Amino acid sequence: MTRQKLMLGNDALAYGLLKNGCEIATAYPGTPSSEILASFVSFKKEYNIPVHAQWAVNEKIAFETAYAACQAGVRSAVAMKQVGLNVAADPLMSAVYSGVKGGFIVISADDPGPHSSQTEQDSRLMAVMAKLPVLDPASPMQAENMVGLAYELSEAFEIPVMIRPTTRVCHTRQNMEMDDIVYERKEAEFEKNPARWAATPKFRLTLHKELEEKLSKIAAWNPTQPTLMSGTAKKSGKAIVVSGVAAASAKDIVKDLDLEIPVYQVLQPFPLHTKFMEELESYEDILVIEETAGVIEMQLADKKKVKGKNSGFVSRAGELFPETIEKLIASFYNLDYQEITPPAIAGRRPTLCAGCPHRASFFAIKKAAPRGIYTSDIGCYTLGINLGAVDTVLCMGASISQASGFTLAYENNKKNPQVIATIGDSTFFHSGIPALIETVVRKTPYVLVILDNRTTAMTGHQPTPASGFDASGDACDSVSIEKIVQGCGVNFCKQANPYKLPELIDLLKQACDYCKDNGPAVVISRYPCLLNMDKKILKEDFQKVVVDESSCDGCGYCVNHFECPALSLNQEETCVSLDDTLCSGCGVCSFVCPKGSLIINHQEG
Repeated sequence: MTRQKLMLGNDALAYGLLKNGCEIATAYPGTPSSEILASFVSFKKEYNIPVHAQWAVNEKIAFETAYAACQAGVRSAVAMKQVGLNVAADPLMSAVYSGVKGGFIVISADDPGPHSSQTEQDSRLMAVMAKLPVLDPASPMQAENMVGLAYELSEAFEIPVMIRPTTRVCHTRQNMEMDDIVYERKEAEFEKNPARWAATPKFRLTLHKELEEKLSKIAAWNPTQPTLMSGTAKKSGKAIVVSGVAAASAKDIVKDLDLEIPVYQVLQPFPLHTKFMEELESYEDILVIEETAGVIEMQLADKKKVKGKNSGFVSRAGELFPETIEKLIASFYNLDYQEITPPAIAGRRPTLCAGCPHRASFFAIKKAAPRGIYTSDIGCYTLGINLGAVDTVLCMGASISQASGFTLAYENNKKNPQVIATIGDSTFFHSGIPALIETVVRKTPYVLVILDNRTTAMTGHQPTPASGFDASGDACDSVSIEKIVQGCGVNFCKQANPYKLPELIDLLKQACDYCKDNGPAVVISRYPCLLNMDKKILKEDFQKVVVDESSCDGCGYCVNHFECPALSLNQEETCVSLDDTLCSGCGVCSFVCPKGSLIINHQEG
């Protein structure tokens, strides 16, 4: 039965995977890719299909798990964001050489802008380096269609295939038709072939030669050849070449401007079709519009007549908004264009939620080591920068390694600041453990605070290895952070409730004293994320805070140094106001106020 549904791009990708027989899907959450596996689970349950979905501890493990399945002949997929592809780069490079038996799709969601990432990197460049064919969808519907195309391509040439949606595809909604899914299980059958699956360097050379032959054939494969979106193909004049979400914008803009010009959409940016490149040689000028790097542009032979990223005609940084694309097309065709500047709208910087346990942890860190160096990591807690408790953020797991680096840098200095690293529970499992072991071996004098809110909060509350349930919500074994820390050789490992602020401050001071002569000290600051808590428990823990207006003089200390959204100065800035609709009742602010003007009312709590 066919029905209509307004689908998010990530929903469309998940539906496409199930519709096309994906039996094993793995992922590590990261915006804008996070909803793909969650939607895969939802559709799996809706259609009652016995396939496997797995949140892996990191992208490398997710990749390797799904890849093994395709080696056994079943269709599989792995999803991640663009910086996650860096983590999976090692198996990616090798897997392209070895190839596949069952279809294997690598979904790497890019974030031009960036909206929620450390970089704007283009996954297509990684595909070029790995010699991996990549498909570039322009819409949710096209993303869903490309899943089937990718599996067909993957199995036709026994090669992994990347689908590279961007934020505007992942998080755009489109009305789509959904059919019932007919599930046909394919039995796994792994054919042993050490020369391929466990190839030594000598055999790798042979595999590389075979890979180059595959790419030449893929560059001539008809189903992924560029399509003419509008206009008529000509043998001279100007042409526009687009890919990804820029294609959808360009099509509408050319229509609005009433231009009769050839606009080609490249479905497969790498390898670019050989015949298409030959056809483009007949045009005098070519405008290439793509996000984020000039991947198509760099494959075109005559660079002099190409205007794009590499030529400087198109900006190399930032997202290509529709108005930006319109300006580029108008300039390319020498049309009058009046740029409209939208009115400036005052924004508010992002901040931790009211009652977030991380806020209390950061405040305690500042109190325990006010002149310290604070290395941090990727997660909600990056917002500790607002509280002055985050000095560095590099990449997943780097807070621990950087803490080690800072202690080494100051090793022979008279001035020796206390170094405190913060890392979330999910990030600790992802890539913090090896770094912790390194610091134990070297007896590095720093404090590690593991901010354990019992979930992967920033990307949508996916489970961690400590959660006790899997991607489908079924019960599974859990792993103890304390036992891992102790197993790494750490002798000082203690837990605290961040809502009990004085106790946490005291524990952090103990850890600072201990680490000077004994190596790493670990404090686990543990309290569940409020957005993921059982509402009944949340209500039971609620503590009613009231403002003692007789003692509050509007100094603003609680507002400026604690930055809870529920606290603000009144209009006259003479007293603090507490917004009951935002207050979570954590009661921590009662410890923060230096004048004791924020009081827990035990009668109303």
